[in-house]
Amino acid sequence: MFWKITLIIEKPTQQLEVSPFAMIAYLSLDNSLHHLPSIYICIGFSRSFRMVWQDTERALLDMVLVSVVQLLLFNTDFWWNRSIDTGIRLLLVGIIRNRLFQFVSKLWFAFIVLLTSWTEKKQRRKSAATLIMLNVVFFPIVLAFVVLAALLSSPLLPLFSLPVFLIGFPRPIRSWPGPVGVTACVCPDTVYYQQMVPGLITALQSAMSIGSLGLCSPGSHYLCRFQDRLVWILVLERGFTYCCLNIKGLELQETSCHAAEARRVDEIFAMAFEQEGLFNQHFGNILTPCSVLPVKLYSDARSILSGIIDSPENRKQLKDDFVKVLLWMLVRYCYEKSKTCRTLEKTPKQESLPAEPPGLSSRPVEICCEEDNDFSVESIEEWSDDSNLFEDEPNQKPPTAKGMAPRGDVPQPFFSLPGSVEVHTTEAEVSEAASVSRLYKTVILGLPAVDKQKQWGEMDLPSIKFSNSYSESLSIPEGWRTAPLPLAKFWNTKQKFPQDWYHFLLHQLDFFHLKENPESLPEDLVKDPALEDLYVQSVLSCYAAMFGVDDAVPSPSHILRAYYGTLPWSLCLDWLKGKQELFHLALKAFRYTVKFMVDKASLGPAENFKELLNCFEEYDHDWYIGLVSEKEWQQAVLHEKPYLFSLGHDPNMGVYTSRVLTLQEFLIQVGKLNSEAVKGQWANLSWELLYATNDDEERYSIQAHPVLLRNLTIQAADPPLGYPVYSSEPHHVPLL
Repeated sequence: MFWKITLIIEKPTQQLEVSPFAMIAYLSLDNSLHHLPSIYICIGFSRSFRMVWQDTERALLDMVLVSVVQLLLFNTDFWWNRSIDTGIRLLLVGIIRNRLFQFVSKLWFAFIVLLTSWTEKKQRRKSAATLIMLNVVFFPIVLAFVVLAALLSSPLLPLFSLPVFLIGFPRPIRSWPGPVGVTACVCPDTVYYQQMVPGLITALQSAMSIGSLGLCSPGSHYLCRFQDRLVWILVLERGFTYCCLNIKGLELQETSCHAAEARRVDEIFAMAFEQEGLFNQHFGNILTPCSVLPVKLYSDARSILSGIIDSPENRKQLKDDFVKVLLWMLVRYCYEKSKTCRTLEKTPKQESLPAEPPGLSSRPVEICCEEDNDFSVESIEEWSDDSNLFEDEPNQKPPTAKGMAPRGDVPQPFFSLPGSVEVHTTEAEVSEAASVSRLYKTVILGLPAVDKQKQWGEMDLPSIKFSNSYSESLSIPEGWRTAPLPLAKFWNTKQKFPQDWYHFLLHQLDFFHLKENPESLPEDLVKDPALEDLYVQSVLSCYAAMFGVDDAVPSPSHILRAYYGTLPWSLCLDWLKGKQELFHLALKAFRYTVKFMVDKASLGPAENFKELLNCFEEYDHDWYIGLVSEKEWQQAVLHEKPYLFSLGHDPNMGVYTSRVLTLQEFLIQVGKLNSEAVKGQWANLSWELLYATNDDEERYSIQAHPVLLRNLTIQAADPPLGYPVYSSEPHHVPLL
């Protein structure tokens, strides 16, 4: 068998070699239409005119066969010329042609099942030789089953995938239960198929228009392959000007059997499109390569970060880079916020900034406790281990609870919980409830333990006076600079603030949105010490929350947990999470820093501030840096973000990994499947799970069949029999 390959790189011009109008003209000139109309003439010609528009290629073949037979029959009295008209002739030829093609395809499928039961080592059972001999001996009966299945247009069912053939239940291929595409085992991998389907449909439109995918008819199946993605295409309807498709996506997490069949698919496509050869070494496989289509989709690259994330120098530099990234984000955030204001309000006159920088206030916490006349600390000593908490003390008067009368009076209703049903209790029950209430009062909740060696507190918020009236538009929100930090540690880390980088960022801002835009405005902002102190407080507060107050090199596990946003609890981190907007900015800055660390290890460091700024802006515009499990990751894929990055850890290998998705145009390999083999395996699956009530729906997931592609075929079946991770709604593809 030779390969017939068509390569489509650019959108080709449409080449329609068959014109339905010429065929309609041929039918209109038939002599049968000049006689008196009858029912059988209407049936024959109505079907012929419909076939011209629905199946143009096969309608042309039927007309050619009818014309050839008429030319070969010289006897005009033969029943073919005398008793039936052209419409009925086309009907008979169409039925014979359809059943003949089905017979050949079913016979080929039966031969492959019989042959692979011995040639495939994993399919060779103890009874294989016996079954082969029985098929040879009873070949006429087997052939009769194949002929009968072709006449009934029913699938040929290989019982339990063995060379024991039955006739399956006839299933119409032009109708299906329920809406197409509503049943699929949706998972996080579904989004990758959703993104690639529009581009794939455009490429299929060009391929079908020029016929590079062969004769496309209802019930045809195609398989597309790219990296770890497998796309199953089912043709639902076909007309002269359109084609209706259902596109399914198979799982990306390959099992051993899934990988074995996918590897065979790669070998078939590689031999057809990459290697030079005249003969097909995979003769008999149900997949026949057809074409290569350009489609815009994501490529998936995974790398091991050994030597990068475990390098002490890289991890130490990570802390300094985080300050730069976060400072850039805060300046940009305040700048974008100021642009939303069309006019600047006049800044009110404020008090002057104190001479010394704002420190940490160790304000004492005052605890106000409501005193209770019926309870005192001394009363706790009156309780002993032998006392019965639920009996009245002999020497004490039971406390009078609110809402209850003293002992001896008529008891008032006792409400155990707000909104509870009123219960009338006796005097003894009231006394018992009072004792329980007294027990609860003895439990005193204390304050958390405090390290007396460190002074913790919140930063003071002194009144600020900016030296420039425009500094107010770039000021940090007050709640973002009040982190509870040790006073000494805070000022020790102030030297980490990159003042040159801060000045460079301010010079990059433009203030065209302001009514008054003096040329010296960036320089005036740089010289404003109050504005700089605000950014110092906010940046270093987030720095302490992400890395702690100790000047230690973060471990790889700390970097991974910070990237995931699951750091262990600390006072600063708790404060940061209370400011959700600032927390998201800090988490985003940390993820950008990790990506920058990986890029520096592979591409080298930035040479100057301008290159560094361009790198950060590229991350923000062209990249999504986050987690695969996040909803924003799926949205970025659907919005076709050019690049995506994620950090992970492989527990089996004990290494840290990175994953990069790149959006660009790639070539997808497309092949056509034997439709009778697909229908036969689906019929066998339906018979086993529904009729034979086999409760093992994963039976074929552990039995790979590289020739019949059984595991992939079972996956592509509609649920509940199959489990595709994606199934599209019907897509109408125009062919003109």
